[in-house]
Parts: sequence; C-alpha cells; structure tokens
Amino acid sequence: MCVFCEIAKGNIPSAKVYEDDKVLAILDLSQVTKGHTLVMPKEHYDTLLDVPAETLHRMIEVSRLIAEKQMKNLGAKGFNILNNGFETAGQTVMHAHIHVIPRYGKDDAIEVKFNPSEKQDLEKVAEELR
Repeated sequence: MCVFCEIAKGNIPSAKVYEDDKVLAILDLSQVTKGHTLVMPKEHYDTLLDVPAETLHRMIEVSRLIAEKQMKNLGAKGFNILNNGFETAGQTVMHAHIHVIPRYGKDDAIEVKFNPSEKQDLEKVAEELR
C-alpha cells in the first residue's frame, strides 16, 4: 500500500493545499517549517524519473504557485524546492513528490549545505553526461 496513493484517493485525510486532475499538494506532516508542502502526482510513480513529462511540468508549475503563496500569505523570505530521488538520496516514500519548503530565516529547522568534494575534471564529467 502506498500512503500517498491512499491520500490521493481520499482514503487517508490530509491538509490539501491544491488539487487538480493530475496533481495534489498537501501539507507535510513533519512541517520542517510552517507551510512545508508536498506536491505529488495523483497517479503512482516511484520517482520523478518515472513521471510523464506533462504531469512533471504540472508538478513544477504547482510547486512555483505554492512557493509564491508561501511568500505572500505566510511571510516566507525564501523557499527551497527539493526532491529526494531514491533511498540513497533520502527518499522515504516511494511515490514521486516535490518538497516546497518556505524559509523564514537562518534559524529554520532545515539546512541545505553544499560541502566541497574532491576536485573533478569538469570537462570529463560533462562529456560523460552528454
């Protein structure tokens, strides 16, 4: 049983922020910051790599809409749009979703930090990605 599929079907209650025929946005139960929202397809796809392009585009549009409302209606000073793809990256529910996390200040309960890694041959890596 996929908990997000059950939420999308209305079998599990949620605090809905947005809904259309393809996408559902609900408040995350963990509320890292006030207004932390999950944007997901109503149909089940394990990760964003599985979501059809049209639905993925809609998820991004809704994520932007939610971020705008977080800024305007909740007084957020910024936002993070985050996806964890697969367990290695921290995905705990295997139903594609995007976190839209409003940011209010440096003392928020979330920290996104980029640590330097070993030096990379950027041209070689770029070639591998092409």
